[in-house]
Amino acid sequence: MLSPMSFARGPEMKNRFALAPLTNSQSHADGVLSDEEFHWLTLRAKGGFGLTMTCAAHVQAVGQGFPGQLGVFGDQHLAGLTRLAKAINQEGSLSVVQLHHAGNRSPKELVGQPVCPSDDPETGARALSAAEVEQLIEDFVAAAVRCEKAGFHGVEIHGAHGYILAQFLSPEINKRTDKWGGSLENRMRIIKEIIAGIRARTGKDFNLGLRLSPERFGLKLLEIREVAAEVLRDGQLDYLDMSLWDYAKEPVEEEHKGRSLMSFFTDLPRGETRLGCAGKIMSGDDVRACLDQGMDFVFLGRAAILHHDYPKQYAADPDFEPVARPVSPEYLASEGLSPTFVQYMRNWPGFVTAPAVEPAE
Repeated sequence: MLSPMSFARGPEMKNRFALAPLTNSQSHADGVLSDEEFHWLTLRAKGGFGLTMTCAAHVQAVGQGFPGQLGVFGDQHLAGLTRLAKAINQEGSLSVVQLHHAGNRSPKELVGQPVCPSDDPETGARALSAAEVEQLIEDFVAAAVRCEKAGFHGVEIHGAHGYILAQFLSPEINKRTDKWGGSLENRMRIIKEIIAGIRARTGKDFNLGLRLSPERFGLKLLEIREVAAEVLRDGQLDYLDMSLWDYAKEPVEEEHKGRSLMSFFTDLPRGETRLGCAGKIMSGDDVRACLDQGMDFVFLGRAAILHHDYPKQYAADPDFEPVARPVSPEYLASEGLSPTFVQYMRNWPGFVTAPAVEPAE
């Protein structure tokens, strides 16, 4: 866990700890980086994370997924991104922006008319035209170019959690009959074209990752395994980030129970492409279990919220256990969370202590 890890492109990670991309709602309404989000992220870089990744940052205004989301869709975001990249890089951490579009999960009150691969009566999202699909690819690529200009070491493409790229992958959501729908080859075409576009328009040392999740939101495990196998074979990525919800769980699909969900991906040939995972990785034992089962590195979410210096804590004590939850708002503030982020964390059951109840007069 504490040894460096190289990639096919760009600098190496000084250890195997990566900060997971975490929604925090701390930035400004126009997507410009706030001081609060800057503090939260740079504190993790100072805390020893080998890779520090931003929250999901939207590549189109219509792709916003939550209030206070970091934006990468315009040059108005460059100054904040540049400031952030410089500060993370100075700490010897890989700086990475996660590129995102929420698709039919974009709240109407934020974007007006949400969009989706196909018309979606449940959410009211409308289907993208073929020209709009091409524009979406261009905007992912342009966002990556913008991040490179800002000084980031790389970007991660968000293809997980039921957002727009996962919506293209889902046979339940994607009902298109053109080259973007139907067969798995067609449904994954958009991801492959984004990867190819970023590779063509960024430097030879620009680090590129992809996040996938293998379940929920209409996804089929064996299809996602095939997507993973293909992008690992292609060698265009530097790493694949598998978001597993829980690294130790079995698949939800009955026919695949009896083995760990993780094992469907660790047994794939990967060449020089690194494989990482996220999903309730908390203790030192959890961290080692992931590497013992074939992962190259881990993404920490909850554990990184609780301890900005988790890698340093692990280095001092390999059996380190995070602080017991729930924790107080004051504790989270001491770990770099703004009041807005603390309030957001109240959506996670059992994470933050209940607000004090004022006595009745």
